[in-house]
Amino acid sequence: MDVHRSEVGNVGMHLGRIGAELDRFLEFRSGDAVVRRELWTTSLRQPLPERGVGAQSVIDEIATTLIPNGTRLADPGFWSWITTGPDTVPVVAATAAAIAAPQRYTITAFNLLEEVSLDWLAELCGLGGRMQGVYSSGGSVANLVALGAARQWALERVGIDASADGPGTTELAVYTSTEAHHTVQRSAAVLGIGRSRVRLIATDGSQRMRVDLLRRAIEDDLAAGVVPVAVVATAGTTNTGAIDHIRAAGEVAHELGAWFHVDGAYGLLGLLDERIAPLYDGIDLADSAIVDPHKWLGAPVGIAATFVRDRSILGRAFTQEPAAYLEGAFDATGDVRVSLDSIGIPYSEFAVELSAPSRGAVVWSIIRELGRDGVRARIRRDNDFARGLAENVRRQPRLELVTEPVLSICCFRYAADGIADLDTFNAALLRRLVRETPYLPSSTIVNGVFVIRPCFINARTRSEHVDGLVDAVVAIGDEMLKDAFAG
Repeated sequence: MDVHRSEVGNVGMHLGRIGAELDRFLEFRSGDAVVRRELWTTSLRQPLPERGVGAQSVIDEIATTLIPNGTRLADPGFWSWITTGPDTVPVVAATAAAIAAPQRYTITAFNLLEEVSLDWLAELCGLGGRMQGVYSSGGSVANLVALGAARQWALERVGIDASADGPGTTELAVYTSTEAHHTVQRSAAVLGIGRSRVRLIATDGSQRMRVDLLRRAIEDDLAAGVVPVAVVATAGTTNTGAIDHIRAAGEVAHELGAWFHVDGAYGLLGLLDERIAPLYDGIDLADSAIVDPHKWLGAPVGIAATFVRDRSILGRAFTQEPAAYLEGAFDATGDVRVSLDSIGIPYSEFAVELSAPSRGAVVWSIIRELGRDGVRARIRRDNDFARGLAENVRRQPRLELVTEPVLSICCFRYAADGIADLDTFNAALLRRLVRETPYLPSSTIVNGVFVIRPCFINARTRSEHVDGLVDAVVAIGDEMLKDAFAG
């Protein structure tokens, strides 16, 4: 065991080797891991070892088998998911935190940076000075935390402590658009509100929640004795990047007695682009809001932030019962205590995680590196990619622009005359595109039609990649069309 310990102890040496392999991977010359699946599956799918192989052998496997067969998320042409390969500085910060502060607690520089970075992030998102935050693992949990606060607040107003006693028989409802992220329904399920109690409000022609229908839905529920828990407006939908009418939705929520939550996991940072900043009018009405630094800020996956006006509501919703091994014994002038006496800001009281990594140092490193101006430039650049793609699509006689870009998403399709089933044709085109070219957009359904959907948040993307996507779609589509007519 001493041999293994000494090998593991030389962290810097091993990280240097792994760093070199990661740099090689980021050249994206090794091709698609799917093509080599049989090789790495056979190598890795082994029975439980009776004797360990030692640190050096494991690190060798990481370098030679794991890294070359990773995801292409950081590839300049990867535009499928609204997460991206992290930049250099946050990777270094995450590595430092993993070793120097693997938990976010205790009085350390890392615990301080949880709060500093949350304050900076709130300011970037137009929430500064009004809201306090807490980090979690992603938008799913961030929405759960926000809606947990909303449920606590809504039931307290009718004399019920939901976190202590449960909601009882009170009927509850949450209101959001048909374009909202499905984590809203999951949050409602976990919180005991129920997925069927999420009222999905229809959208207008620009995929924004119709506020007139929102008002009607809440009024109908109030008349039936249902307690409106929260209105969830989306600042940048994952489908098209649509931004709901934030002020109008917030005014309806407050007028009719509901908590107002803004899901800005992807798009809240878009308000830094002054060309579309007016679309965020009304963000000051939010009782809570979320944003995911692992999206547009380029942090490693696993970092989201929930902001609320008053963090004490999170304490009431998520506090855990005291544990002597954490808080110490006695107190309230019975003295003693200990268990480190202070662990810094008790973030475990504000959300669902007790153990949690030091995420704040990662977000701090990004904002410290780029500053407000650098983040704004990144947002504008990616929005420009979507606008430039839209213009290019308009110039192509066989392409159709399906939605006008609002943020950095552009939805389009190949739509030449003579194609009987455009949905099936474009699905086949997309499959060839991701197999045969460096471009990996995703697909979605918009206004009932199948579309190709690139989302530009990848810091490694350049304008030539965006132009290459259009060329590749046209070339593959033309070839497919020719083959179809030839057949």
